[in-house]
Amino acid sequence: MTLQQQRFSPEAVMHWSQTLRRDGYCIIPDAIDVAAVETISSDFAGAFENTPMAIGPFYGSWTKRFHGLLGRSAEMDHFVRDPLILSIAEEILLPGCEMIQLNLTQAIEILPGGREQPPHRDQDMWPVRQPGLEYLVNVMWPFTRYTAENGATIVWPGSHLRQEEIVLDPADAIIAEMPPGSALLFLGSTLHAGGANRTCQSRRGMIVSYSLGWLKPYELPWLAYPPEIARTFPRELAKLAGYRSHRPNLGTFEGRCASDLLECDETPKGAVDALRPEHEALIEQYYAGMFDGGRNGPPKSGRE
Repeated sequence: MTLQQQRFSPEAVMHWSQTLRRDGYCIIPDAIDVAAVETISSDFAGAFENTPMAIGPFYGSWTKRFHGLLGRSAEMDHFVRDPLILSIAEEILLPGCEMIQLNLTQAIEILPGGREQPPHRDQDMWPVRQPGLEYLVNVMWPFTRYTAENGATIVWPGSHLRQEEIVLDPADAIIAEMPPGSALLFLGSTLHAGGANRTCQSRRGMIVSYSLGWLKPYELPWLAYPPEIARTFPRELAKLAGYRSHRPNLGTFEGRCASDLLECDETPKGAVDALRPEHEALIEQYYAGMFDGGRNGPPKSGRE
C-alpha cells in the first residue's frame, strides 16, 4: 500500500477541506512519497537549466517558470490525480460547477537574490466575483525544502475572508516552510506571495491548480497538450486537462464533447447537445406550450 492510499479517507478529505475553508490554506505533511518528488525533480532538471529568466515585476527577473508539465513527465499524473488532493479540490469547487479542470501546471525556481513577490490573490485574473464562491485551489509541491530564507511562499491566513483589502499587515502572514513530500494548498481568494531568496541556492517546486470547469484557464490545455499528446495520457487525466465539455455546451469541438478528439475516429459526426437537466426541462415546457409569451409553442414557420 502506497503512502497516498494510507492517508486517503473521507475523514481526511473533510478535515483538510474544513481547514482550507477556515484558514484559506493548509499544509499537508507527507502528502506524497519523497521518491516521486525526486523523480519529477530529476525529470525537470534539464528544463530548469535551459529555461530563461522570467520577465516582468510580477513573475520576477530572478525567477524561472515553465509550463505544460503533463507532457514533460509521466510522474505528473501521481501529483495531479492524487486522491486526497483531488478530492479536496472537488469538495471546495464543485458547489460552483459540474466538474473541475486543471487551471495551471507551472514549475518555479527562485534563484539566489530573487526578491519577494507582490502580495496577490490568484482569482483576480478573472474579473468576476460572487460572494461565497471559490474559483480556484492551488497546490504547491516543493522539490527543495522551503524555508524563510530561500523564498518559501508567504500566506495571509484568513485573507480569503477579507477580499476587499488589497494588502494586509506583513505581521499577520505565515511562511509556509515545508520539506519535499509536503503540499501547500491555498484558495484563489487567499492573499499570498513568493518569498525572497536570501541564500546561495535555488528554491524549486511546482504549482498545480484546479479551477471551476466553466472558467477560462490560465494555461490553454489544447495548445499545451494537443490531441496527439493527450491521447497518451490516462483518460481521466486528459479530461482534467480540458478534453471534456462542461454543460451547457462549453468547451466543445465541432459541436461535440472534446473527448471525441481522444479517439482516432475521423468519421464525420453531428453536433450533440450537452445540456443540464434544468435546461432540458425548460425546453420541454416551451414546446409543450407551458409559457405564454404571446404564443403557445414554437413558430409555425421560419428556420434557424
